[in-house]
Amino acid sequence: MIEFENVSKSYWTGKQRKIILDQASFRVELGRSLGILAPNGTGKTTIINMMAGLEKPDEGKVRRTSRISFPLGFMGGVIGRHSGTENARYIARLYGLDPDYVEAFSRYVCGFDEYFDMPVGTYSQGMRSRFAFSLLLSLEFDIYLIDEGMPSTTDVGFNKRAGSILRERLEHATVVVVSHQPATIEKFCQQAAVLKDGRLYMFDTLEEAKRLYDYQTQG
Repeated sequence: MIEFENVSKSYWTGKQRKIILDQASFRVELGRSLGILAPNGTGKTTIINMMAGLEKPDEGKVRRTSRISFPLGFMGGVIGRHSGTENARYIARLYGLDPDYVEAFSRYVCGFDEYFDMPVGTYSQGMRSRFAFSLLLSLEFDIYLIDEGMPSTTDVGFNKRAGSILRERLEHATVVVVSHQPATIEKFCQQAAVLKDGRLYMFDTLEEAKRLYDYQTQG
């Protein structure tokens, strides 16, 4: 479970204070995947980072009682001068897993061939996204945090491998997806919420959330 209790978060932009959350309270229960709809620039990534413990609220409490993943695409802990092999084995040791397994798993999902043994800092942005996603999938969590869905890639093999594994994971796990696109939410979630003016409005169905979101974005 992830629970936000009276959480407030804001940033000073240099001209004004930008409010992300204002005394927001909500809960993500195991077995009830949640999609959060919000336009770009409204704080989706900040909310995901607070769920993961990477950022702290200004006020209120964030409680975690489950194994929570790092956000999809988060490269913290990955060292650019080290190869994919070295990084995969390092991440495995951080989580107390078998380095041979995590390396082999990541190699298979990425499909980089010899590039897996090159420094991650030399990877293209798409390759780095694929590598981060492979690490996320190599570790088993109760709740997976995904910012905007799977990495954008034209690699059909990667999409098939990663998508298949993610669907398998989600049969036994919960996911939180934040996106500005309802179609992304629809792939993963049974319930949805809309971030609006610092408040998170929870709905039992995606259709209800889409009606508020469409009104917000078109108004």
